[in-house]
Amino acid sequence: MAFSASDLAQVRFAVSPMWEVAPSFRLLTSGAAHPVHRPWVEQVRPRVRDAGLDRGWLAELIGPSGYVPDFLNPAPAGPSPSPEEEWEAIGASPADRVCQDLDHLARHQGHLGPRLSGLRTDPAAHLAGVAREIETYWELALAPYWARIRAVLDADVFHRARTVAEHGAGRLLNDLHTSVRWADDTLSLVRRKRDMPRESTGAGLLLIPSAFTGPGLRTRVRPPDPPQLAYPARGTGTLWQARSAAGSAALVPVLGRSRTLLLVELETPASTTELARRTGLSAAGVSQYLTALRTAGLVSGHRAGRSVLYARTAAAETLLRAASA
Repeated sequence: MAFSASDLAQVRFAVSPMWEVAPSFRLLTSGAAHPVHRPWVEQVRPRVRDAGLDRGWLAELIGPSGYVPDFLNPAPAGPSPSPEEEWEAIGASPADRVCQDLDHLARHQGHLGPRLSGLRTDPAAHLAGVAREIETYWELALAPYWARIRAVLDADVFHRARTVAEHGAGRLLNDLHTSVRWADDTLSLVRRKRDMPRESTGAGLLLIPSAFTGPGLRTRVRPPDPPQLAYPARGTGTLWQARSAAGSAALVPVLGRSRTLLLVELETPASTTELARRTGLSAAGVSQYLTALRTAGLVSGHRAGRSVLYARTAAAETLLRAASA
């Protein structure tokens, strides 16, 4: 893919929730073990199965391998679109684009089932349902862990930005992934099945770090959008490692013993009942403390069927790191 000076000037990064949805869902429904994401899979797979998401829209749109419809990955308008912004963009996908993507999917899979055939016939009637199912999946599978995932993605972007500042954009592109090569004003993707000529893409380049994309590189080329390259984020290998609670005692005079204990226990998202079982606190007490922590912005709640999963926010992660330091 030939690059002009203008294209190089329009290289940018984005952290995209939807670029985590498809590969994470594929991992969950594959039934395979994973050396990095196994703790997450073991926690989330039962929730997804109980919600019937392994038999819904996503199960038909995201197969065990191969092509994922482009309309599921709208080009991020900014550096960090919210999940709601991306779902809205999916719901507003032009009908002709949805049909083209589903035709492409049919060529890969051999056919479309009745559900996707209905989507192809009348996208406007069904896209809202697709977006709602994605929202449900997000709440069950990714939102409780987003603070931790987002920290890895942001750290990757910071590292790449520093590379550009110290060594230039050429070093950035050559260090991005083993299948990416930058030389003589040309960006080459090794082992890509099809060429990506500049005339078939929009201007610039959008680089998207991903925790779930796996060892490979994923691409999306859909004019007039810039080409998107999703690559494995640095630090993903440590994403689910248990973190030391050393230093948390320093928070007790500030938050109180019970609130500090709950923050430490929320290393793994959990319900009120589960936290009461783990800590020995009463369910009523846990609920009261979680309300206080949520009001302070240290805990978030996410609906999971009939219960609510609580998770530490980015602010809580920062607070615990500071205490440990």
